[in-house]
Order: sequence, then structure tokens, then C-alpha cells
Amino acid sequence: MPPLRVGLMDPVMAARPTADTFSRASYLSAVAGRVDSYWVPDHINGQTPRPLWDPKYTGAARLLRSPDAAMEAWTLLGSLAARRRLSRIPLGIGVTDTGRRNPAVTAQAIATLNLLTRGRAMLGIGPGERVGNEPYGVDWTRPVARFEEALATIRALWDSKGELVNRDSPFFPLRNATFDLPPYRGRWPEIWVAAHGPRMLRATGRYGDAWFPGFAHRPQDYAARLEAIRSAASDAGRDPLSITPALWLPVFAARRRAAVDEVLSSTVVRAWALNAPAEFYAHHDAVHPMGAEFAGMQDHVAFTMDERTIREKSAQVPLPVVKAMMLTGTVDDVLDQAAVWRDHGVRHLVVVNFGVMQPNLRKGLATTLPFTRIIRALKRL
Repeated sequence: MPPLRVGLMDPVMAARPTADTFSRASYLSAVAGRVDSYWVPDHINGQTPRPLWDPKYTGAARLLRSPDAAMEAWTLLGSLAARRRLSRIPLGIGVTDTGRRNPAVTAQAIATLNLLTRGRAMLGIGPGERVGNEPYGVDWTRPVARFEEALATIRALWDSKGELVNRDSPFFPLRNATFDLPPYRGRWPEIWVAAHGPRMLRATGRYGDAWFPGFAHRPQDYAARLEAIRSAASDAGRDPLSITPALWLPVFAARRRAAVDEVLSSTVVRAWALNAPAEFYAHHDAVHPMGAEFAGMQDHVAFTMDERTIREKSAQVPLPVVKAMMLTGTVDDVLDQAAVWRDHGVRHLVVVNFGVMQPNLRKGLATTLPFTRIIRALKRL
């Protein structure tokens, strides 16, 4: 079995004293850890409810003014590429949105980055979330159908060889469209698809170079969905084993397991676990605090909740659900959990340090050391 490949996700939040202070520090740690990929998430807002962005809930609120000060991902990627020309770490958008961005613009942006980085760009792509689209006037009635058409449009433009493209589509019709950027040395950027449902899994098999879901899966669900993707790839005449099985997971680590469990029981962490769908809760014999039909992040409305409601809903989140959504515990605990995912098919694991998301800022910053050890050790799994 080949060794596990490891990626790191950028924090992407505007900081002090300069906006990219955290991003630069994160990137330098990626270089030092010799990771296999570096990713920048594409959000217009954050994932933490505003009432919880207070030092009594989140220590990081002492350092960052707002949980919604997300920097624009493509601009940040360009800055990283320009400043770090000597590094050869592949750079990925993880993941961009097919609702807010026209696929022709996305195809152009990632192809440009691929040329400027000499083949190091990767396109992570997904349908996005309601909270990142609907409040900004973007239609959210058919996100999966739009996502499928966006993938088909990107491939059609890349495969056009500069010829005029005409393609019918309910979302992105092409009429004498020209796309004449060249691929780098004959290769387009890899497309990493953040897919979960059956239609999106089939689209991954047809168009994707990698499968790149986030939470919430169980390892056995991941393995079953990977087989569905490979079956769809085979049906499309593609090599099913050419699709990289990847996964994004947060990490909560400390020197002692008890310290981690204490943090996982905090309001801010339990509130984040509301992003999981009701189906995931049911797998753990629990009912989602938002209701049995709640779709998780796709429908998350925590941004409009008041402080009292968020506290009440968060208190109903069972600890086993929280633990199942991330890698937690001591360094050895995390490595053992990562090995389970590897044994169920994962070959490229992208992680982010969630340890800073806790009430005590000092303890949050102290998670940097075990997280660094984990990154280095994962590459030996």
C-alpha cells in the first residue's frame, strides 16, 4: 500500500497585523512539514455563528475581529503562488462554488494558476452551501443540477482546443464560446470534486480526477461511496483507479485525551457539529437538534440564530457525533483514527487544526505542536 499523502487547509481569515499573517504562517508550516498539497477554502463568510464569536466561547476572538472576515480565495492563491515561487507544493482551491462563480471563469482562473505555477494548481469544486449563496441573491433551487452542468461546461471548454464551443444547458449555455488558454505541458489541472449524494458521486466518476468530500462520513460509508464513484467512472469509459480518494477532516489534538474531550463539549465545537446532516446523527442513534430532515451545512441557519437558541441547540449535540466528525485525541489517537480511514480507501488526507477553536486561547495555541507532529507522522502511515 502506498504511503498516505497529506494536505493542509489554509485558515483564510483576515488577521492582524497584516491580513495574511495566519495564511503565511500556515503556508510556511506546510513547507516545513513537506506536505503534499496546500488548500485555500472558498467562502464569502465563516462557519462560526456570530453570537459565539466572543472570548467566553472562542479564544480566537481575542485575535480575530470577526468569524466572517474570509479573504477571497482566488486572490489569496495568486498571492501565495507569486510569493512562494521556490516551493513546489501543489496549490488547490478547496473548494470553489458552482453557484457564485460561472464555470467559464473558474476554468480560466485555475488554468491561469496552473500556467503560473508550472502545473501545481488543483481545482476543488462543489455546489457550495445555502448560506454562501442565497443571502447574496444567488438562486439555490437546483444546486446539484447546476453543479453537474458546471463540471460539464469546464470539461467542454478545456477539450475545445480553441475551437468555438456551442452547448445547450439550462444554466450555462455556450454560444460560439472560445477558450484558448493552453494546458501546462498538455495537462489541465486536476478536478477534485466535493461530492456526497448519489448524483454528485456519479458526476465525480464522469468528470473528476479526485474525490474530495469533507464531513460527515463514517469510514464504511466512505468506502461504499468510493465504489459508487469507481463504478460511474467505469461506465463512462474511464479508469476507475485513476480517481484519487481524498478526504478533508479537522483535527483536535492535545497531550491528554481528557483535555480534548473537555474542549469537544464546549458550546462552539458542538455548534459546529450542527453542520452534519440528520442522517449522520441517525447513524449514531441520535436525533439532529434541527430536526429529522435537516440537511446539515447545505441548510445551516445558525447564522440567523440568537445566542440563546444556539446554546440550546448545541447542548443537544451528543459527544459521539462531535468525535465522529473529526480526528481527535492525543497524537497516537489521531494517527490510529487516520489509519482507519486509510484502510477504507483514503489516499490523500487534508487536515486543518481546529484546536484553536476553544474558549481558552492559550490552550488553543498550544495545539500547534501536536498538530505539527501529526502532519509529519501521517506521511509515514
